[in-house]
Amino acid sequence: MPKASSKAQQQAAGAALAAKRGEQDKSDLQSASKEMYETMSEDELETMASTDRSDLPETAG
Repeated sequence: MPKASSKAQQQAAGAALAAKRGEQDKSDLQSASKEMYETMSEDELETMASTDRSDLPETAG
């Protein structure tokens, strides 16, 4: 399962996960989180969203 490579990616995965679970309206999703919602399973999103943020850069690059 993939782990987030940046804080932005971890946050996008959290938003997509919330939409998958029905806790957030999927129409509120933008760009990366929308793509994650459409292409990743709930388990994959949970793994990515739960990545420890302390050692992650703000953005990947």
